[in-house]
Amino acid sequence: MTTPRSDEDRPPAAAHDEQRRWAPAAAGYRLVAWVFLRALALIYLAAFASLAVQIRALAGAGGIFPLEEQLTAAAGEHGLMAFLAYPSLFWLAAGDWALLAVAWGGCVLAVLLLFGRWQRGLLILLYLFYLSLYHAGQMFTNFQWDFLLLETGFLAIFLPGGSRVVVWLFRWVLFKLRFLSGASKLISADPTWSGLTALNYYFETQPLPHTGSWYAHQLPEWLLRTGTAGTLFVELIVPFFMFLPRPWRLFAAWATILWQALIIATSNHNFINLLTIVLCLFLFDDRALRRVLPRRLADRLTAVSPLPARARQAVAVATLAAALVVLPAGAAAAAEMFARRPLPVMGAAYRAVEPWRIANRYHIFPTIETQRISVQIDASLDGEHWVPLDFRYAPDDPFERPPFIVPHQPRVDWMLWFVPMGPVFLDWLTRFGNRILAGDPRVTALLAKPPFGGRPPRMLRLRVYRYRFTTPAQRAETGAWWTREDLGPFYPLPVLERKPPTARDDPG
Repeated sequence: MTTPRSDEDRPPAAAHDEQRRWAPAAAGYRLVAWVFLRALALIYLAAFASLAVQIRALAGAGGIFPLEEQLTAAAGEHGLMAFLAYPSLFWLAAGDWALLAVAWGGCVLAVLLLFGRWQRGLLILLYLFYLSLYHAGQMFTNFQWDFLLLETGFLAIFLPGGSRVVVWLFRWVLFKLRFLSGASKLISADPTWSGLTALNYYFETQPLPHTGSWYAHQLPEWLLRTGTAGTLFVELIVPFFMFLPRPWRLFAAWATILWQALIIATSNHNFINLLTIVLCLFLFDDRALRRVLPRRLADRLTAVSPLPARARQAVAVATLAAALVVLPAGAAAAAEMFARRPLPVMGAAYRAVEPWRIANRYHIFPTIETQRISVQIDASLDGEHWVPLDFRYAPDDPFERPPFIVPHQPRVDWMLWFVPMGPVFLDWLTRFGNRILAGDPRVTALLAKPPFGGRPPRMLRLRVYRYRFTTPAQRAETGAWWTREDLGPFYPLPVLERKPPTARDDPG
């Protein structure tokens, strides 16, 4: 007796023969693949454009971590194997023009991918371009969303004409992202998660709040606690539904999408929430997408001739080889997170591919700050009169509306949030301050406006403030979004000074 095919594998009659000829490719996911690649192209476009306007300040010749300095250090440490430890196209050229060419070139490649031509070649280049910028950005690009884009972008190379294996690999990435983010909250033993009070603080203390954050912070405590419990449920329980039959997967998809939409409505987290939503496409199938796509478009896309049999077999073999690398490496990374220590045997698999970021562990907000402590940087020409540096997005002026900037990721503004947390962040801050004192236009361009009309300051001082959202009554009375309390000098680095001063610096 023949076992009936599942609903998700039963294509419309008109495409039935074509789908069979398309085997072993991922029948039932051709529309999913088409939509996913175009959505990925838009996310790549946003990520590259965001870096293009910052990369010279981060890694240019006069930037915070100059690229030439990085390459010299990598070559000195690793010798002939430096490319494996620091895989980057910038070994070929490392000037400011090269940084801009790769960043803006990535935008061009993303637009080409959007139109669906030369897909696999474009996906390879997009991955290599972003990997190069990831390494060039150092700690400014060492974030979960950068890892996720690289891991997703790598798997996308195997998607055109790919086998069902690649669909499962995308589900594995989504599972890791969601479940490990939830597990990290339990592993951290943070009392705000165990006590269901995380959202009482999160909207106010996250790195870059926007206007929706202020409104969310005013919600009643019972609703904030419910939201905290819901977050743990969506991250710890729902991910296991991703590997269950179709109705459970659809529930997992919609629950995840809903939570990502709520995060976007209350937080500035660049493109990571959008990319998470796009990954949810692999929890659906073509039958689901046919309900929302125009019928003629869906019929045309499923009628497109697949790759020749030999090419499909080559893609299937390459996908299997990739799976044999990313699955054990990803599992090893997760095991180390649970063990909370390096695992010499298992961890070797993860560390071997870590520079390529094709298998990662994820831990989104494992702990929540309970108060917002911020460092303000003031500039002076004479040491007596001080003007605060005006950052574009980081909260500083209490009367300035917190802006909505998704999917942009302002790297320096984001990193300012970490400064009060420990001395590990003093190196970049000192470098940044010295570039401001030198008046480097690459770095001062990150500010809303440079102090003193672009004239280099002689001194910088750092002071610490405690910020709190205003209440609705305070906002109605004063128009302010924040209240702040001056806590005094930032003692690890209270003052930076450019020495020796020159006559040009004298305000007189």
